[in-house]
Amino acid sequence: MFNALIVEKDEEGKTSAAVQEISEDRLPEGEVTVAIDYSTVNYKDGLCIGPGGGLVRNYPHVPGIDFAGTVESSSDDRYKAGDKVVLTGWRVGEAHWGGYSQKARVKADWLVPLPAGLDSRQAMAVGTAGFTAMLAVMALEDHGLSAGKGPVLVTGAAGGVGSVATAILANLGHEVSGVTGRPETADYLKSLGATQIVAREELNETTKRPLEAETWAGCVDAVGGEMLARVLGQMKYGASVAAVGLAGGAGLPATVIPFLLRGVNLLGIDSVMQPYENRLRAWERIAKDLPMDKLEAMIQPATLGDLPGLGRDILKGQVKGRVVVDVNA
Repeated sequence: MFNALIVEKDEEGKTSAAVQEISEDRLPEGEVTVAIDYSTVNYKDGLCIGPGGGLVRNYPHVPGIDFAGTVESSSDDRYKAGDKVVLTGWRVGEAHWGGYSQKARVKADWLVPLPAGLDSRQAMAVGTAGFTAMLAVMALEDHGLSAGKGPVLVTGAAGGVGSVATAILANLGHEVSGVTGRPETADYLKSLGATQIVAREELNETTKRPLEAETWAGCVDAVGGEMLARVLGQMKYGASVAAVGLAGGAGLPATVIPFLLRGVNLLGIDSVMQPYENRLRAWERIAKDLPMDKLEAMIQPATLGDLPGLGRDILKGQVKGRVVVDVNA
């Protein structure tokens, strides 16, 4: 028997979440059983703990879109008992039972060996958000971004993706400008390496001008909506925006002018279905390019019992940095 956060839905369609003791025979099918050490809290987790957001297919359900731990048993030759592994994506925690549990059973294809230099707690301090941030940085580099080309903008900078992106970019020698709607996070962002704090209101105002002054050499955008539309018109010639989220809305009230007259690139970043080789590349870069002292400063510890409240908080934009859930505490 072991503990897991179980989300249930009643006949009226209302969901409730509570820690329950369950048996291993309730775990879904898969080749590898993992004893979980840590998980995290992401925006999708907030949806799955609460109303579901259309992500959860069947109830009862165990959320948690990522986890790190130790292989307990495996019918796949790639993994053996004792191996340290990390999982992000593949709709685990949405369509498949996830990481808010002391054990998980998953497909071997979904796992990645824990990279040298990271322990399981650090891996979940990175988590899906940090993995996504690294994918975004890699995409910007693949499209020509390098240190010295000018300031790089990070929107939603105090959130999970933004925090890690800020730390990585600063460590790589970039001048980082962090956008936040929470003035109290300014010192936190500067501690991660941001050299400029941009108030959200400055970029939330719509403008009829399709192009503004060329300002940003690159951008990691977690907001979308009107802010992304505004930022596109401020990019330097040939620069790229890596779009990773939609905290400000799924719409994009923009024109094609920045693409046509400045050669701006809009790069979509998906962390869920990334190919295995790119996952390995991203995790190896994380181990090398994310300063561990900065990572530690982002961590907010939590337990399984804290998750219902944290799920509500993250949907309200009230979670800073990276929540690391010790499922065994």
